[in-house]
Amino acid sequence: MNYFELFSLLPSYDVDTALLADRYRELQRAVHPDKFANASEQDKRLSVQRTAQINDAFQTLKNPIQRAEHLLALKGLELSHESTTLKDTQFLMQQMDWRESLEEIKHSDDPDSEIAELYDSFEQYAKHITAELKLLLVSELEADHLQAADQIRKLKFMAKLQDELTRVEDALLD
Repeated sequence: MNYFELFSLLPSYDVDTALLADRYRELQRAVHPDKFANASEQDKRLSVQRTAQINDAFQTLKNPIQRAEHLLALKGLELSHESTTLKDTQFLMQQMDWRESLEEIKHSDDPDSEIAELYDSFEQYAKHITAELKLLLVSELEADHLQAADQIRKLKFMAKLQDELTRVEDALLD
């Protein structure tokens, strides 16, 4: 199913999230199970299914990484539940550096500045990856789609690393 069509949006990495939320509320109002309280069992079941479908679509389009995966899926490249690893050695080395920096924060004399530096480093790298991803997603070339998939994998890793940094920061505050 094309989630962009469901919400009457053009398929794009950049989505007007306010418009997406408005369309979500409109769709939910139209199919909410409460509206079908006196309907047949089949209509009730369909309402619940449709509501779940709308919720899934909204969550997907609201999240930039999931949105990018959906765009690739629409082009025939399915990434969900995959186990492909990155072969970009430069990125793998950067990962190792970031992980070492995360470990060093716990023993640092000035963890706040190191945390701030890592957040900044993550943000800059993610911006760079996202800019490349946007260009690759509009392409019709399969090779570009494969590169876009690698960029998405990098963004997924960055999101996990960001979560780890947040946990380290929270642990230091406790």
